[in-house]
Amino acid sequence: MAILMNPHYNPFRDFDDINRAFFGDNTLTEFKTDIRDMGDGFVLEADLPGFKKEDIKLSLNGETLTIKATRHSDFEDQDKKSGYLRCERSYGTYTRSFDVTGVEVSQISASYNDGVLRVRLPKQGPKQPDNRTIVIE
Repeated sequence: MAILMNPHYNPFRDFDDINRAFFGDNTLTEFKTDIRDMGDGFVLEADLPGFKKEDIKLSLNGETLTIKATRHSDFEDQDKKSGYLRCERSYGTYTRSFDVTGVEVSQISASYNDGVLRVRLPKQGPKQPDNRTIVIE
């Protein structure tokens, strides 16, 4: 007897559907990124439409680069909340972290244009061997 398996079956999809039904559909739970190898470095591009540049923060902790973006809404303000008939746009704080091992962290640069954050991550050069004479005491 052969058991037919659906190669596209995702056992967690039902949980996602229940979560969406209960908590609502927050489509920007995680922003999407592309990372390209440019030979001498990497370019990370993150889609962050609707964010102001000053609401996007990049931080480096050891070999972990973290991108944190916060979107504010009038809907958060109780005084302005009563005028809304429907509020579907997502707002809040969104964070992603990336391992930057092998990157020259002192040379990381970023720009933000047309809703896309572009982070340039130059690769570290080859490490020079430690050639020296060691004195015997």
